[in-house]
Amino acid sequence: MDLGFIQDYYIPVVLVACLIVGYCIKHITLLEKVSNQYIPTILAVLGAVLACVSAGLANTPIGLETVVYGAFTGLASTGLHQAFTKIINKSGGE
Repeated sequence: MDLGFIQDYYIPVVLVACLIVGYCIKHITLLEKVSNQYIPTILAVLGAVLACVSAGLANTPIGLETVVYGAFTGLASTGLHQAFTKIINKSGGE
């Protein structure tokens, strides 16, 4: 199975960065005031910004496509966290 399409639509560095920031928002006691419903929005905006920064550092043109891919990557980090949480809870509960 070829997973090369992931790099076409998702930006792995942005995915990992958003995953870390989302985890920190969820688990740092200082940030408990941030409601869980805002985490996907925060990560989508952060993903779009980080995608623009990474494109700027790579000297590639920044367009709407870059912003959209970054936002989707930020949202994908939220889904990835939820998938891992469900897998860990399912295997830990047995």
